[in-house]
Amino acid sequence: MKRLSVLVVLSLFAAVPAVAQSSCKAVSADGKPLAGAAKSSFMKKCCEENAKSADGKMLAGAAKTSSVKKCMGS
Repeated sequence: MKRLSVLVVLSLFAAVPAVAQSSCKAVSADGKPLAGAAKSSFMKKCCEENAKSADGKMLAGAAKTSSVKKCMGS
């Protein structure tokens, strides 16, 4: 029973970063999904706003570029 509870707790910690990255929903004001250039622009802006280090500080330079590319790819 102890092993099971440890596994559950560890799996919750592993799921947190995946949930955090999916916070950008490309949806228009009327609820329709964005497409094309509007979606690309929205996603880039959202990814740039969410480019933060592990301690919560905004990233800059190459680290920000890398983070935005990773966010846009997923």
